[in-house]
Amino acid sequence: MRTMAVIPCAAVRMRLTLLPWVLVLTSAGLPGGVRADAAMAVDKGCLNCHGDPPRGKAPTLATLAQRYAPLSADELARKAERLCEHRLLGGIAAHEKLTPEESLQLVRWIAAGAR
Repeated sequence: MRTMAVIPCAAVRMRLTLLPWVLVLTSAGLPGGVRADAAMAVDKGCLNCHGDPPRGKAPTLATLAQRYAPLSADELARKAERLCEHRLLGGIAAHEKLTPEESLQLVRWIAAGAR
């Protein structure tokens, strides 16, 4: 019985620890979804390779943003599809975790400046 009481307390402590981060990532001041997309980039491991400094020959998010900025909505959708289907680069664990919706959301966020 005592063990049962500890588990909920640990869960409550974890939620309280994460609460400030959730508030920061969803806070006002930026257009809807921008903070959520940044959080997704962190959650999906994008910054592991595309952060600053980048890993190996991976382009940074800033470099990708410059490349994606002039693309049309259709071109971005194709880029997201290729990323999700692993046509851009195969065998990358972070890419393999993306759903088509997440891929499109991230590609649009990157094209908007990845900020």
